Amino acid sequence: MKSTRNHKLLSTATPRWHSTPNRMLAGLTLALPALFGAAATQAQTVTLKYSHFLPANSGFNQKVALPWCAAIEKDSGGKMKCQLYPSLALGGTPAQLADQVKNGVADVVWTSPSYSTGRFPRTEALELPFTLPGDGLAASRAMWDYVQQHAMADFKDFKLLAIHSGGNSVISTASKPILSADDIKGLKLRSPSRFAALFLSSLGSTPVNMPLAQVTEGISKGVIDGAMIPWEVLPAIKVDEVTKYHMEGMAHQPGFIQTPMAVMMNKAKYDSLAPELKAVIDKHSGQALVDLTGKAWDEGIADTRKKLAGQGNKTLVIKDADYNALKKTTASVEADWIKQANARGLDGSQLAAAVHGIGSKYLGK
Repeated sequence: MKSTRNHKLLSTATPRWHSTPNRMLAGLTLALPALFGAAATQAQTVTLKYSHFLPANSGFNQKVALPWCAAIEKDSGGKMKCQLYPSLALGGTPAQLADQVKNGVADVVWTSPSYSTGRFPRTEALELPFTLPGDGLAASRAMWDYVQQHAMADFKDFKLLAIHSGGNSVISTASKPILSADDIKGLKLRSPSRFAALFLSSLGSTPVNMPLAQVTEGISKGVIDGAMIPWEVLPAIKVDEVTKYHMEGMAHQPGFIQTPMAVMMNKAKYDSLAPELKAVIDKHSGQALVDLTGKAWDEGIADTRKKLAGQGNKTLVIKDADYNALKKTTASVEADWIKQANARGLDGSQLAAAVHGIGSKYLGK
């Protein structure tokens, strides 16, 4: 009997050589989901939050932001894409976009360094009157050359993807045609930047600092007489519907005032990307993005001119004598900036000379 009981116990017990693989299998079964989960996390698509201040139907959104996002998604094999936030859908103001991308609220932004007075001191030279061509591509290439050579220190807190021209700011008015410096005196005109305000003030105008979203209503209600705004932006915010006259210089001359625009990326976000994704961003940034925006701006200028002519709006081209009078009257803007730049430890004269020289190189191209 004793031997029988021992036999039964041995036959019903789980052998040690059999229990060990079972435990190993159970442990592996528990570990596999974690391993696959980690792989899935690594394979997740990188989504870049891309914020700017113009509406979704604007030329910038349609011809620059959307194509750029489509290009990086295609070249990354779908591993990277954008979530666009036009019209400041992430909140804030155009002036706050630089801080939003620096602090990671957005991954990519499009804004103007002009909106942050004193933050991009070397880049300010691009805003000096009568320095750069009036068209989009040539002025954008000139701006990129200048920043690469003289102003990259301004963008040390960002991954600068491109800088380009916001276009020559034409003077658009509701009821009074402007053809000379004297015509500008006494008018209340919306100013897009500090330098534009100085430009207008030196001509006897009253510059008004007003957000783009309020300009059309401001003109229609008579709060302001008109605005300095690039051609491409006029229809985007419907200023063309409340103005009749648009004054600019001749094609062979530098524009009145340029507004540099920058596409900036959060540095930490860029650094966190896999090498192959960084290569995609690099491929579609720099000169490639400068050219994309410049060409889009030229197309926008041409489309706007055609649209406005069809509406009966008048484009007024200032004559050489009046153009030279404008230059002479506003020369103090550059002289004062050189003094201010020198006071901040920069070589203002050298920077001003650099932007004039680079601008001349691209004039007529």
